[in-house]
Amino acid sequence: MVSHHARADFALTADPGAAAWKSVEGVVAEKDRFGKVVPHHRTEVRSRWTDKNIYFLFIAPYDELYVKPNPTTTAETDKLWDWDVAEAFIGTDFKDIKKYKEFQVSPQSEWVDLAIDRGKDPPSHDVSWNSGYEVKARVDRDKHVWYGEMRIPLQSIDVKAPKNGVETRINLYRCQGPPADRKYINWQTVNNETFHTPEAFGRLRLDN
Repeated sequence: MVSHHARADFALTADPGAAAWKSVEGVVAEKDRFGKVVPHHRTEVRSRWTDKNIYFLFIAPYDELYVKPNPTTTAETDKLWDWDVAEAFIGTDFKDIKKYKEFQVSPQSEWVDLAIDRGKDPPSHDVSWNSGYEVKARVDRDKHVWYGEMRIPLQSIDVKAPKNGVETRINLYRCQGPPADRKYINWQTVNNETFHTPEAFGRLRLDN
């Protein structure tokens, strides 16, 4: 995956037609955890970066929304993954791949970020960790698509000197729909019941 450089930070719009996003090519996530295509859920993910932040935009078709009642957007929502979310798992430690950060956004602009260490027994999923990232989402109910955007400080994922060619480890996911028809979508197929399979992560490269 390529993250395309932007000269300056920009407002979050959750709009693929916005000036910052309209000419940016992304990647497609459309398969379930075991490599089978999930019909009607072909998800595009685009990325940009500046000297301070990395951005992700999810374009997420859906059949049926499954969202949390009484959402809050002023504090993080633990267990947000029980509802509809788009997720980015990002790791910069190529020697200890079981340590990485997790970022989620919901169709209602809810959010949660976690520091993950799958090398511990039991694994550590630290929801108290705070990256300082920001999100925005919107839903087009006529088109049955929701859009989620993230702005993540590069320092929070230990990219201290962002420049052309820098790489991170990454995978991208969605959890979508009610429990009776729950869909799990990944960019790089995990071949596992859990998304927390860092061995399956792909690469993201910062590009000018």
